[in-house]
Amino acid sequence: MERFRAAKPPHPDLIAGALAWGVQMLVSAMLGLYLRNGLETSRLAEVAALYFLGGLLSWPFALPVARFLAFNRPPEARFAAFFVTLTLATILITAFLFAMEYRIFYSRWHAPFGSLAWAFQFVFTSISAVYQFLVIGLRLFLPLGLVCLVVSSYHLAKRMR
Repeated sequence: MERFRAAKPPHPDLIAGALAWGVQMLVSAMLGLYLRNGLETSRLAEVAALYFLGGLLSWPFALPVARFLAFNRPPEARFAAFFVTLTLATILITAFLFAMEYRIFYSRWHAPFGSLAWAFQFVFTSISAVYQFLVIGLRLFLPLGLVCLVVSSYHLAKRMR
């Protein structure tokens, strides 16, 4: 029971952390774009929004899970819990948002909502979007996103005893 209480983060940590993590992922993506093509893209605002929202929305999922896993553990295990949880949550939420944007774009050519054909189209469009994000979009988390991940995980592991 104590582990569940420890998993609940204070509201300021949840809100400020989500904003900070969102900004870090935004800056990471912009640096990645700058290093790859000098920010020359017609969809810069959409990419910025995607990575900011991916970071912002992943934090409230990752933090409680990581705190649950890190409770009463040695520092190395706490670091690993935060590192793995933040990594997975950020990638999954950002990929999900990308897939939903992808789905919205292609929905005009899909069957009517609720039909069997629509269900297949929804599933396979989403799968292909997530694959495309994993192949192309993950690179924008590097190099700065990895640094942010290590520093944030270290900071969170040190704060939690």
